[in-house]
Amino acid sequence: MLALKCFRWLSLIFLLCSFGFVQEQEKTDPTAENMLLLQRSCGGWSKFFNKQKVDYQHVFTTSEIALAEEQKDLTDATIDNNATSSEIRYLIKAYEKTQNKLYLSAAKKGINYLIEAQYPNGGWPQYYPDTHLYRSQITYNDRAMINVLRIMQDIVAATNSFGILGEDYKQKAKKALYLGVDCILKTQVIINGQKTIWAAQYDKDRLQPAKARVYELPSLAAAESSDVLLFLMDQPKSPLLIEAIETGVKWFADHKIENKEAVIIEDSTQPSGKDRVLVHQPGTDCWARFYDLKQQEPLFVGRDGVPRQTLSAIENERRVGYAWYGNWGDKVRKTYKKWKLNQF
Repeated sequence: MLALKCFRWLSLIFLLCSFGFVQEQEKTDPTAENMLLLQRSCGGWSKFFNKQKVDYQHVFTTSEIALAEEQKDLTDATIDNNATSSEIRYLIKAYEKTQNKLYLSAAKKGINYLIEAQYPNGGWPQYYPDTHLYRSQITYNDRAMINVLRIMQDIVAATNSFGILGEDYKQKAKKALYLGVDCILKTQVIINGQKTIWAAQYDKDRLQPAKARVYELPSLAAAESSDVLLFLMDQPKSPLLIEAIETGVKWFADHKIENKEAVIIEDSTQPSGKDRVLVHQPGTDCWARFYDLKQQEPLFVGRDGVPRQTLSAIENERRVGYAWYGNWGDKVRKTYKKWKLNQF
C-alpha cells in the first residue's frame, strides 16, 4: 500500500513538473502576440488597423480579433514608417526571450516577405504587393529601404540576435544586401557631371527621382541622404562606395546653412497659432529637407504642388506640419570623421 501511495505521489509530481515544463516552453509576450494577430498573409505588416495607426499595446476585443483575421489577406503591407522592419526585430528578440517558436516563424515569414519584395535592381518598394500611386517606387523616405538593409546586414553578420536564423537566411540576406548597396550606388543623383546625394524616392524602372505626395517633388533629399550615407559608412569599402561617400559628404559640406536653425514660434496671426521660421543661431548649421535638381537650392512645396524658394511662401499648415529643415548633416559630419580614421 505504501509503495502504491509513493508511486501515485511520484506520478503526480512528474505530471506537475511536466506541466510546468510545457508552460515554460509556451511563454508569451503580449506585444508579440498582437504582432502575430496583425501580420498579413504575405508576411509583412500594415501601418494601420481598422483605419487607425497600429498600437501593439492595445488589448484587442473579440470583435477586433475577428476583424483582424478577416483582414489577413489585405495587400497593404509596407516598409514605410518602420512598419515590418520593427515587427521583425521585436519578434526576433521576443523569441530569444521566450523560445516561443511562433515568434520565430512570424519573423522568418516577415524576412521572406522582404526578400520577395526586393526588385531585381536591388531596390524596395514602399508597399508590397500593393503598387498603386507611388507605392511601387523605390523608397528611401523615412529610412524605409535603409531599415530593410539594416536587417539584412544583421542577418549576414549574425548580430542583434539574427544569428539564430542560420546559414540559409544568411545567404539570402547576403545577396539582398549586395543588390541593395548596388542600387544605392546607382541612384546617387548626378548633376552637371558631379555626384551629389539621393532623392527620397525613385521610379522603379528608370531609377530616376520621382514624385510621391503632392508636396514631395523629385528633388535631392537631405534627411534621407543622411541615412543613406550613415549606412554606406558601415559597409565593406570598395572604390565605388568610397567615391559615393566622399562626394555625398562633400555635398553636405557645400550646402550647409551656417548659423541658422528652424524653430516653431507662437504667432497669433497664423491660422495654427504658430509658425516655423529660420532664426540666427551662432555655431549651428542646418540643411533644407529638399533641394531642386537644377540649381540645388532649397525647395519648399505646399499642397498646391507648386515649388517655391522660401518657406514663408507656402501655407502655414504645411510650414508647421512638415520638417523642412534639420541638422541631418551633423550626423554625417561626425560619422565621416570616424569612418575616415578607419579607412586605411
